[in-house]
Amino acid sequence: MNKNKVLAWATGIMIIMGLLIMGLAIYKYDDVAGWGFAAVGVGFFANAWVFNALKGRM
Repeated sequence: MNKNKVLAWATGIMIIMGLLIMGLAIYKYDDVAGWGFAAVGVGFFANAWVFNALKGRM
């Protein structure tokens, strides 16, 4: 497994985890904690974007 495949897997895992965390924010936590979960989910998407951008450059 080369570097690009590792970054591709990491991107996919980060997107799935971001969706799961944002799903928790929407469906389970309706109060203030939901905003924190949503922010963490957006952070996972930002990390996935960075991993995807690094895929061809390393």
